[in-house]
Amino acid sequence: MIIYMVAVMAGGMPEMVFEYILKQNGLDPQKDLSIDQSIDFGSTAAAFAGDDAADFTVEFEPSATALEKEGTGHVVASLGVESGYVPYTSYSAKTSYLKEHPDVIQKFTNGLQMGMEFVREHTPEEIAQVIAPQFPETDMETLTTIVKRYHEQDTWKENLIFEKESFELLQDILEDAGELSRRMPYEKLVTVEYAEKAAE
Repeated sequence: MIIYMVAVMAGGMPEMVFEYILKQNGLDPQKDLSIDQSIDFGSTAAAFAGDDAADFTVEFEPSATALEKEGTGHVVASLGVESGYVPYTSYSAKTSYLKEHPDVIQKFTNGLQMGMEFVREHTPEEIAQVIAPQFPETDMETLTTIVKRYHEQDTWKENLIFEKESFELLQDILEDAGELSRRMPYEKLVTVEYAEKAAE
């Protein structure tokens, strides 16, 4: 089995999440398949489409949906669905900054929460219209298809609260990949007070 994956440095999140999922499903990434990471970012979809020997490719959007539209591939699974809520994006601040500027942190978090609410309260078509300028090479139909898929997969949470379960899952993934030598307590690194207040 040959799988194309974006060329990333060892310990990159896409690779770690992918290999964690494989192991959870009884596959050994080193023995049971061949992962080709020699391909530059943005070129994996084209390489996959042009290589009959490749069985799978791990793609970001909009490349995954573009492969489907071209008839050269099919989305068979979502790493996000298979992994559970991995806190892929988080924001960090020094404790001193939190103490000195709680108002700035709260306003920043409120702004992010407003974005989450917009996604929850609007249709995929409306969301596609808003994000279209960020994807000038992607047509509206493809963008709408992607947003619909994300909605169906429950990709976006309703709030910004970083749950302990997700924190532990992240540590499980890092530990499994050999990138974490010592686990940290959730309470020491995570504060949810601003997210909770924003979600009220």
